[in-house]
Amino acid sequence: MELGLIQKQTTQLVMTTQLRQAISILQYSTLELLDYIKEEALENPLIELHTPSWDTGIRAKAAGRGERADSLDYVAERGKSLNEELHEQVRCLNLCPHQAKVIHYLIDNIDEAGYLRIRDHEVIMQFQLTNQEYEEAVRVLQSLEPGIGGRNLAECLSLQLRSTSEVHTLARKLVNENLKALAEKKFRELSKEYHVKLQDIQLASDVIAALDPRPGSKWYNEKPYYVAPDIIIKENEGTYTIKLLDDELPSMKVSTAYQSFEKGEVGHYIKGKYQQVNWLMKSIEQRKHTLRSIMTVFIGQQTSFLQTGLSELRPITLKEVANEAGVHESTVSRAIKNKYVQTPQGLYALKDLFTSRLSGETETGTSSSSVKIFIKEFVEEEDKKKPLSDQKIVEALHIQKGIQVSRRTIAKYREELGIPGSSRRKRFV
Repeated sequence: MELGLIQKQTTQLVMTTQLRQAISILQYSTLELLDYIKEEALENPLIELHTPSWDTGIRAKAAGRGERADSLDYVAERGKSLNEELHEQVRCLNLCPHQAKVIHYLIDNIDEAGYLRIRDHEVIMQFQLTNQEYEEAVRVLQSLEPGIGGRNLAECLSLQLRSTSEVHTLARKLVNENLKALAEKKFRELSKEYHVKLQDIQLASDVIAALDPRPGSKWYNEKPYYVAPDIIIKENEGTYTIKLLDDELPSMKVSTAYQSFEKGEVGHYIKGKYQQVNWLMKSIEQRKHTLRSIMTVFIGQQTSFLQTGLSELRPITLKEVANEAGVHESTVSRAIKNKYVQTPQGLYALKDLFTSRLSGETETGTSSSSVKIFIKEFVEEEDKKKPLSDQKIVEALHIQKGIQVSRRTIAKYREELGIPGSSRRKRFV
């Protein structure tokens, strides 16, 4: 073995604090950037926020030009969480302290889907309850609005059926006794077992299908209630323009109030804060430039979509956009993250409009989003007694739309759309 000194030259990207900040700023939605700027202004005395101000400026600006108030004004404030709502209801009940304590504990073990996620025997042992006392505590929990706390899917659906004004006796029996057979569409076997008509089983199935298997999720998914578009594309006599909601943010400048502090520790501190605010302002301007560049490419590529809708959305990859916009592919990926765009055809998550090309297609091929739209249309218009199989959808796409895709691709997209297979979509009436 020969020992010696070897000189080696390598290139390495160092993730500085400033670079990390610039990446985060690019990924933020406009509302997240708004919060971030506010936090920075509280921590950095050199940041001066100018009109529009945080509380009334944006609103005043919109009112001053005779337009509707800015989108930021319509974001709902956070309401009570499901957990908070349930705890409050328990405090209004006339319960003994021990039972109330048990129910509060159960509430803290309800997951985001609305299910009670703790083993029965663990609660019984921890609070030294009898089985009857425990079931009574669960009954009280499940009687609270909005009727959640099921320990399994059958109990979850049964609670919802119990809370409806209509009486669905057969539906309740099926949920509690034969949910698996119902899910497998064994309607004929069930009609014989319960001595009812096939149509009655179908009706009960429709009632159950309308229930929510994750009743607690809406408490989390519905906040905020309003989605503010980060980008707005407007059309005027065939010409499309881009407006960034970033332009409605408070403008910043560096305060001159601390210019006299040039020496010592205070001067060193002020110098550091000066560099921070300058970098922040540059990062925000670079974000605006990047977003405009990407959306300019998008408009140039997707004129048909902007005129007609999703059925005309062309496949365009992040790499293609990056090359045309003169940025790196990862920059495009970060820029479209967490953002919404308002187009003449509606409001969309920006990332959903950058779709891959189907395998084997040419540059003018069909996007995956377009195929998903066609699949939904075919399923909505199909004969429910003879629903289309995945292979039939393949053939329909080829004959009616001139699109060639594999059966496996159709199955994948159908599952992503939450559409069950043909056997589960079949009706007997």
